[in-house]
Amino acid sequence: METQQNPWTILSSEMKYDNPWISITEHQVINPSGGKGIYGVVHFKNAAIGVVALDEANNIYLVGQYRFPLEQFSWEIPEGGGPLGIDPLLGAQRELLEETGLIAKEWQPIVRMHLSNSVSDEAAVIFLARNLEQREAEPEETEQLFNKKVPFETAYQMVKNHEITDSMSVAAILKIKLMMLEGEI
Repeated sequence: METQQNPWTILSSEMKYDNPWISITEHQVINPSGGKGIYGVVHFKNAAIGVVALDEANNIYLVGQYRFPLEQFSWEIPEGGGPLGIDPLLGAQRELLEETGLIAKEWQPIVRMHLSNSVSDEAAVIFLARNLEQREAEPEETEQLFNKKVPFETAYQMVKNHEITDSMSVAAILKIKLMMLEGEI
């Protein structure tokens, strides 16, 4: 794997915004071509965690909710955040139970990705959860969630038809499709 030296020079940095979930820092920089400028970076205080819950019949569980920044409703895999430095599997197990009421006996990490690396350091890990058991969902008080179980192929078509646009959900569903085609599932 090639590694490159950082071509950016940071002259100064100032935190412009901070809350319990993110902080935004503005850096005064010299860019790779030698010009002075600014670069804003959004730092996420949690890891992004997603779960593809797939049952024995290859049905997938989706969670729908209104996404405030987009001003629209979104169907997604169960997802949320987990503290940095803590095993993301614990966060995945919590999110799956909270959002769907499911617990799983089998867990496998399937995707690691950066969600918007031109402006943020947000990293994600997505798990495949199998051998599912239904319990009672425990959504957070700020969430109004809708759940549906659909055949995996329906979710795959929803990605193809742009009905699922959440980046983690798209990546996870495409990865599962690839795993199916390669005989891993």
